[in-house]
Amino acid sequence: DNPIKEPDEIIKINNTIFERGKPNWTSEGCETIVDGNNIRCECSHLTFFAVLLTPINETISSSDLNILTIITQVGCGLSIFFLGIILFIENAEYILIHLVCALFLLNLTFVVNHFVANLNSDVGCEIMAAVMHYSMLTTFSWFAAQGFHLCLQLYRGGNIAIKRYLLKVSVITWILPSIAVIIIASLKKYGKQIIYTDNPENNVAMCWINDNNVHYIVNVGYYAMVFLFTFTTVIITLSWLFCLKRSKAANQQETGTGRKIVIILGLCCQLGVTWGFAFFAYGSFRMIATYIFTILNSFQGIH
Repeated sequence: DNPIKEPDEIIKINNTIFERGKPNWTSEGCETIVDGNNIRCECSHLTFFAVLLTPINETISSSDLNILTIITQVGCGLSIFFLGIILFIENAEYILIHLVCALFLLNLTFVVNHFVANLNSDVGCEIMAAVMHYSMLTTFSWFAAQGFHLCLQLYRGGNIAIKRYLLKVSVITWILPSIAVIIIASLKKYGKQIIYTDNPENNVAMCWINDNNVHYIVNVGYYAMVFLFTFTTVIITLSWLFCLKRSKAANQQETGTGRKIVIILGLCCQLGVTWGFAFFAYGSFRMIATYIFTILNSFQGIH
């Protein structure tokens, strides 16, 4: 008998069959879980940045998941690079350096999260989720600290005469989030979370909070307070600068004041105001807000 010749459009590489002109999906990082009569597929590929504040266990289309994941990969990668550069700039403000450290840790833990999820270790996934959650809470705390520092500088004309000011701010922003993380970890609320898609084979797993109530109270609730404070700070600061521009003394230094306004607008990103798009990730605006949130905040390190 003559052997059957495979069609030209079929290629075999390392015992894996590929068809030309057709997409080929990899099962690397995925596993099939059989629970009685139920079969579930979980993958640990990198997911999108907006899951940090959006509701847990909501379904998303596979196409949106792929696009948002690509945006997140590019954004977080560039953010890590530029944040790393800022850490070596000697003339950067101390408050800004701490914020950069928190953002760097958040982006880094988010990028490596899927590698840890792929290990299928419950303890490892809990630790990964706790570290990433801690970095996010510290980032929120430094958003608030940056806003407080800005208000204090404007009020006192740049002269902050508070004894051990930076130490006191650092203790609050770095230590308080760790208390929340320890409590949540003791309640066993960290672990593997599933992001569901319209195709069960594309479901994605990551190490994160697995309780919606904890997510809303700790993450969304805490950021809501930070957002109100930082957004109010931006409004007050801009109002103060516009009033200054109208004064006679400011008319002689119009260029300098205009430059300050541009700087303040840039600080909106550093104050984390862009994270507020998570509040619109519901109903008909859900996907639009999710895309805006992912683009702005995964690229936040470039701002």
